[in-house]
Amino acid sequence: MPIAILALTIAAYAIGTTEFVIVGLLPTVATDLNVTLPLAGLIVSVYALGVTFGAPVLTALTGRIERKPLLIGLMALFIVGNAAAALSPSYEPLLVARVISAFAHGVFFSVGSTIAAALVPEDRRASAIAMMFMGLTVAIVTGVPLGTWIGQTFGWRATFWAVTGLGVVALVAIAALLPNTLSKAPPAKLIDQVRVLGSGRLLIVFAMTALGYGGTFVAFTFLAPILQDITGFSESAVSLILVLYGIAIAIGNIAGGKIANRDPVKALIGLFLAQAAVLVLFTFTAPSPVLTLVTLAALGFLSFANVPGLQLYVVQLAKQHRPGAVDVASALNIAAFNLGIAVGAWLGGVIVASPLGLGMTPVIGALLVAAALLLTLLSGALDRRTGAAYQTA
Repeated sequence: MPIAILALTIAAYAIGTTEFVIVGLLPTVATDLNVTLPLAGLIVSVYALGVTFGAPVLTALTGRIERKPLLIGLMALFIVGNAAAALSPSYEPLLVARVISAFAHGVFFSVGSTIAAALVPEDRRASAIAMMFMGLTVAIVTGVPLGTWIGQTFGWRATFWAVTGLGVVALVAIAALLPNTLSKAPPAKLIDQVRVLGSGRLLIVFAMTALGYGGTFVAFTFLAPILQDITGFSESAVSLILVLYGIAIAIGNIAGGKIANRDPVKALIGLFLAQAAVLVLFTFTAPSPVLTLVTLAALGFLSFANVPGLQLYVVQLAKQHRPGAVDVASALNIAAFNLGIAVGAWLGGVIVASPLGLGMTPVIGALLVAAALLLTLLSGALDRRTGAAYQTA
């Protein structure tokens, strides 16, 4: 692999850390800014919404900019967003700072994938993209727990300063390691995205993605208060538990790809069923420290195991129903993942503020995943009907 891909991996690590580290810091941020947990949960939602709507629009608007200057500009925007978060005197400026960082996130992964693929021969493109995204996976395993520990020890602002430092390292690496002559794909037009959204079959998969992936975030967003207030773990133990959760996520992501290779629909049915069951189980195991650790390991594995299958399935259906916009469909599915995070985090906040309370967030998350399961069964039935129609014809 060319060393230039290392620069993309470092940037992906920084971006992955800033997206998810807030989960471990919610109680700390809420206390310091004197806001409720549900309001603190919106910090997760607004970031995800920034990625959801910023990625397709800004990717289209920046399509004519040369790739290397664009990536340098995106990392500069990322640095500004995280520095602004660290300097935020109150809740509202923090929300704005998170949206700024989110805009950089969305365009980076859209553009970075094509750059990684262009840096290697055609038969190694998938490996190059996987290496870039490895930065995101490693961030979940190491960056999030480490950032949580920094925030609990030195204050949550110190975490954002640390992420700002990562952004500076990534910017320098991109400036130094990426070649100046990067090929540029034709810019994606907004009208192409509208055409994809006009496909009912693809909309079903986007809904499966948002509900199935987002269901876990109803509880995951408030994992730190669940572990502290219900299970009884100390604040310092939360960062260690996030390491366990991150390792389970990494294993689940790899295993999910292998499970979904042959038949993504069948794989997703099994994964969603297991994910909903484990979320319901978490409601009952949360008061027990030992059972909580076992449940979280299973939940971490399942919550990201569905990602490869959902991406593979949307590409397969796009080739059938929107063959001229497969890349656009794939990008919109990434937006659907983030929409799921936003909705899940918001809904979790609503549940925490209601009489149901913190302990019921896993059950509500399970209901979202169950809805994704029903849509998967429907989509599979439509696939079989379409296949039968082709055979008859």
